[in-house]
Amino acid sequence: MYFWVKTAHLVFVISWMATVFYLPRILVNLTETSGQPEVQARLLMMGKKLYRFGHTMFGLALVLGLVLWLYFHISGGWLHAKIGLVALLLAHFIVAGRWLKGLEKGRALPSSKALRWFNELPVLLLVVIVYLVLAKPF
Repeated sequence: MYFWVKTAHLVFVISWMATVFYLPRILVNLTETSGQPEVQARLLMMGKKLYRFGHTMFGLALVLGLVLWLYFHISGGWLHAKIGLVALLLAHFIVAGRWLKGLEKGRALPSSKALRWFNELPVLLLVVIVYLVLAKPF
């Protein structure tokens, strides 16, 4: 049973990470298509659907992670560090979602250059998270 729960957890984490990587890219495209209302409307719709999908995937990954922690007694200092980094990824995802919702209300987005940097941050966090999970250094 452990491997089925862990497999499902990983599938939902991977699905959520896809949204974490792609949502900022949609924001970049939104900044670079000003003056093209049809394209912007399509990107905004895609972004809203992606954000909802990401919340669902995160929720499922979280529930299965809790099952792994509580039922299968996964523990260690590495887990605390991993959870802290996942919280930072979640904050990143929420900020991207708020920028998307703010755009609907007429607020401006950061520059495309700033958004491109914003898009790279999750990669660095993911590398450390994967290392912690595989190596369990502490």
